[in-house]
Amino acid sequence: MWPGILVGGARVAAGRYPALGLRLASRFAAQRTPQSGLALQRSLHVTAARALPLIPIVVEQTIDDSVASLVIAQLLFLQSESNKKPIHMYINSPGGVVTAGLAIYDTMQYILNPICTWCVGQAASMGSLLLAAGSPGMRHSLPNSRIMIHQPSGGARGQATDIAIQAEEIMKLKKQLYSIYAKHTKQSLQVIESAMERDRYMSPMEAQEFGILDKVLVHPPQDGEDEPTLVEKEPVVAAPTADPVPAST
Repeated sequence: MWPGILVGGARVAAGRYPALGLRLASRFAAQRTPQSGLALQRSLHVTAARALPLIPIVVEQTIDDSVASLVIAQLLFLQSESNKKPIHMYINSPGGVVTAGLAIYDTMQYILNPICTWCVGQAASMGSLLLAAGSPGMRHSLPNSRIMIHQPSGGARGQATDIAIQAEEIMKLKKQLYSIYAKHTKQSLQVIESAMERDRYMSPMEAQEFGILDKVLVHPPQDGEDEPTLVEKEPVVAAPTADPVPAST
């Protein structure tokens, strides 16, 4: 069945897909389209045939249900076109709603395509989880991006019993997120819990050491090059030791 496409007010793009109501510009705007389901499907196939080889998905704002619906629709559509070609997901997001982010995460794991994730600007909170969820060896960052992880936050009002229910749910979500980070970073749960107790900001190199991403890139391969230019890890310089002071009596 053709995947349903739910369009909200999100600024998200999946390449040049006017039939999806998406406009590739300095900002990506989602608009509703009056096309019927069959006409939309035909238009998508025609557009895909003319599209560039690299068709990115760009997540560049707070992740909510509207953003999640668009990204999921794009992932499913790109898989329907080819389940072997890598899908490139560019992330510049401060995070957002946990359940919306997990919906995107589950779809990334569900489809057969390799997922190549890129941090451009920032990948904070749920944005960092999506960055880490890319296929092994295909998680990238540009050199001046920032990555941040922390535990989920929330609030509740109402009767004491209702507040207790919400508190129990957020604790379950916290454990679930810790397990996902541990899976993709190869860190122990104890390390993840300690790192996410408060906001933990990282440079791309620090995120690489932590296991959130694999490569920090300067630019893609140039003419005559087989590999992109990587940011090399700076050598650790030992702190100078002071000359021993002779004991005095």
